Amino acid sequence: MTAPGRVLVVGASASGLTTAETLRRKGYTGALTVLGDEPHAPYDRPPLSKQVLAGEWEPDRAALRTEDVLSTLDAEFLLGDPAVALDPATRTVRTESGRELSADAVVIATGVRARRLPGQDALAGVHVLRTLDDALALRKDLLAGRRLVVVGEGVLGSEIAATACKLGLDVTLTGPLDAPMALQVGPLVSGVLADLHTERGVRLRLGNGVTGLTDDGAGRVAGVRLGSGETLPADVVVVAIGAVPATDWLADSGLRLDNGVLCDPRCRAADGVYAVGDVARWHHEWLGRPVRLENRTNATEQAMAVAAAILGDDRPYAPVPYFWTDQFDAKLQVHGFLPPEAEVDVVEGDLMARRFVARYRLDGVVTGVLGWNMPKQARMRRQEIVDAFRTPTPTP
Repeated sequence: MTAPGRVLVVGASASGLTTAETLRRKGYTGALTVLGDEPHAPYDRPPLSKQVLAGEWEPDRAALRTEDVLSTLDAEFLLGDPAVALDPATRTVRTESGRELSADAVVIATGVRARRLPGQDALAGVHVLRTLDDALALRKDLLAGRRLVVVGEGVLGSEIAATACKLGLDVTLTGPLDAPMALQVGPLVSGVLADLHTERGVRLRLGNGVTGLTDDGAGRVAGVRLGSGETLPADVVVVAIGAVPATDWLADSGLRLDNGVLCDPRCRAADGVYAVGDVARWHHEWLGRPVRLENRTNATEQAMAVAAAILGDDRPYAPVPYFWTDQFDAKLQVHGFLPPEAEVDVVEGDLMARRFVARYRLDGVVTGVLGWNMPKQARMRRQEIVDAFRTPTPTP
């Protein structure tokens, strides 16, 4: 396979940068362009809800590479100019400013955008947290505010609640499920998380959907209305109700779009067009179904696989997923998949001591492991998931 003469990466994200770096590391010498919608050079997102929001890091510390290091890539970075259309047949991307960029291979790395509540953009004091600018705007309001309501009990909402609580705010966490991260880790571990948040001062108003926001009559948020009829008073509100793949700009492209850019096992969406990171929904050969992952580890690993595929390495991308979260003094590492209906047992450590490894099984098959302040032990158990994936499913 002949290497493409020009590669265009759409998205100056962690996955986009890793694609570019991996191409160069593997010896690619052709033209390389990275297009980004934000004015910032590529930065890391996990610290936004923790170190940056807490003020422990200056914003520039979240940058993935220094300007000097980026310059060694011999890549053209076009920042602050969102892509608005793609023609897969000619592999041409049109940008908001009117640029038309053509390449022999295009990598879609546009990530996701935060979901919003109806009417939230009309009120001051209501935030989402997806970008560096989001984090800085939220921190400014938190320093001036007293009462925070976080809408959404998933990973991001739980992290923001923990960070804001440590900053001294009166924090309430609300959402439709019964415990923090219930969907991500199941009832056993989410129950322990609920206890941790409560002990540290977070008020939990869970098991209720949000029906709307109230204002103070001057254009600023004053509270959050719940389905129960209760209104939670707030000076600041964070909406953390998930994200949707950033594929609007691909609506007329002819690519298959269904909860992301649909791809084959090589993360290929069309001839010479690939997708990577949060926006990619590709066929996972071990699982036998399409998968889309929103986590930092996948952004890196999938980008490396896509770069290799562009250069002719014809191997499917079939990882064991991994993500982590830090909340207060709890560090959780998750390998594999944790279905809510899975059978869970503690295989190492002590649940009550909050230092343990939990194993998740579905129909007797190990699908995932979770370590709570036991990262090494959880990582060692990862092989059980690999073995389960690699065991052929018996045909009836």
